[in-house]
Amino acid sequence: MKKRVLLGMSGGVDSSVVAALLKIEGHEVIGLTMLVMPSIEAADAARSVAQALSIPVIASGGVTN
Repeated sequence: MKKRVLLGMSGGVDSSVVAALLKIEGHEVIGLTMLVMPSIEAADAARSVAQALSIPVIASGGVTN
């Protein structure tokens, strides 16, 4: 059964692999990341991963892709 999954994404290896595995299993994945200073780079990394996996990512209260 396909499920919608909200996944906290840091842009690191662990959350990126989980996002990819969930997508492979057929789930609808939505990434969630926080824009927190000074780690904007982490949010950018999460957006890059989400874009590569063709999943939306929510950051700072809005959908970014």
